[in-house]
Amino acid sequence: MNFNAWFSDLQTRTAQHSGAGLAAFTQLFLRLKNPQQNYKIIHVAGTNGKGTVCTLLAHALTSAGHKTGLFISPHLTSPAERMQIDGAEISPDDFVSAVETVLAQEKETLNLFEVLTAAALVYFAEKKAAYVVLETGLGGRKDPTNVCAPALSIITSVGLDHTQLLGDTLEKIAAEKAGIIKFGVPVLCGYLPPDAARVVQKIAHEKNAPLEFVDVKNLPGNARVQNMQLVRRAAKMLGISDDAVNRALKTSKLPGRFEIFKCGSKTIILDGAHNPPAMENLLAFWQTTPFAKQRAAVLCAFMQDKDYPQMISMLSARFKTGLVTAVSSPRAVKFFSSSRSVSMRDIEKFSARAAEGILPTGWEFVSDVSAALARAQAQADVVLVTGSFYLVGEVRKRLI
Repeated sequence: MNFNAWFSDLQTRTAQHSGAGLAAFTQLFLRLKNPQQNYKIIHVAGTNGKGTVCTLLAHALTSAGHKTGLFISPHLTSPAERMQIDGAEISPDDFVSAVETVLAQEKETLNLFEVLTAAALVYFAEKKAAYVVLETGLGGRKDPTNVCAPALSIITSVGLDHTQLLGDTLEKIAAEKAGIIKFGVPVLCGYLPPDAARVVQKIAHEKNAPLEFVDVKNLPGNARVQNMQLVRRAAKMLGISDDAVNRALKTSKLPGRFEIFKCGSKTIILDGAHNPPAMENLLAFWQTTPFAKQRAAVLCAFMQDKDYPQMISMLSARFKTGLVTAVSSPRAVKFFSSSRSVSMRDIEKFSARAAEGILPTGWEFVSDVSAALARAQAQADVVLVTGSFYLVGEVRKRLI
């Protein structure tokens, strides 16, 4: 069996926001004998920071001697990244076995994320994990991961993203994220804008769920500090020692989160910032590094459901040299192409953005990722690759 071909076939399932839905998904878990009840779950939602907090907290639990499962998304170079135990990715055979166990109980058509969520929770039960750190896919209230009854709920942040599905205000998005709050289960939050914080406080009060916010000021670039504090506080609430947390923080690697590669005399930095709040934090952090004073270029790509005009505007204020490329996702923005494969809707969208000055003077589009990366390296000593985890993954495959 060719695992990559098998997973490509699995990816033909419907998009994340369709599928069986949470009610039918809960019934699926009854047929699977509720594997999610076999371990303690830390459930993590948020606009940004989820993957970082999940990964570091899982490593802290492992460092403390607990067999720990980790479920995150999206993957960068291999789908096996999504399901890990004690830092080791699931094997192709175990991945296929877990998915087949789920599909054998399928009555309503599951979307890809539903299949992977169920497969992960089955896999962790089979491997007898003691803890599982579970990242939501989208929102929280209706997310498939909300089938769980956690020991601790974490909301890392609330910002305007996925507005077409979660709502167009911070209050609406906060309500969706706070949908992971369960009766009597402690809730830990990062800094939230006041309107969002009030929504979370109200829902936590209604569910008699103890609520705590980490004490980090809302300053640009503080997201990394906040994520570390969330991990430290969550670990303390779970009875994990500071020594175990410190060991985890020193040894943990976070692929695609300001990940630095040296390529001869050139430096390539990968960061999956993919919405304006994440981009703001990335650029604020960038200004604190030595790279901000070097000859730098940015290479970026974006998804259609993101506010990419704003992100391009933010990037152009920092980088005079910019390249935009295309990634192999049906959701990717196609600015323009010599292949004539771009739809009129894409062309009209690009023309409107260009007329507004969104694509800056001096920036260019190079459709092939490898060619775009080579051109960026030719023009700069440091290349920041950002805008999409899909792009980060495609570039990362070329570097590792």
